[in-house]
Amino acid sequence: MAQRGGHPMKSAPELTSSSCVATYLRPRFGRRMRLQECFVVIPLDARNKPLRKPILVAIGSAASVDVHPRDVFRDAVKTNAVSIIIAHNHPSGVIEPSFDDISLTERIRKGGELLGIKVHDHLILTSNKSVYYSFAEHGYL
Repeated sequence: MAQRGGHPMKSAPELTSSSCVATYLRPRFGRRMRLQECFVVIPLDARNKPLRKPILVAIGSAASVDVHPRDVFRDAVKTNAVSIIIAHNHPSGVIEPSFDDISLTERIRKGGELLGIKVHDHLILTSNKSVYYSFAEHGYL
């Protein structure tokens, strides 16, 4: 059941860096990491602690996933999130963002501004456990 009212999950880690987020998320993608693109959102409190487990927003094909900002922010609003981290995987193993990834990130960032919910980062993960792409680290957020 979803946590309501802005209370972090018990024993939730503080997600203070992109590498920490990548480590936290990898097990949650499981077998899908190599099969199909999945998009998740983590609603956070003011101390960057998850208010609930990562929320699966969309499941796509081996090459793409359709995501709508309204779906990204739905549970963030319900849990009174101060900020969010978003992530998706690339089954192809290519870590660089596509034009669509960059465009979506900007749309979600703008949506967050309107709602007063900061988008801290957008990560792209692959099955290579030591590699991830952080939009924040690359200056997109």
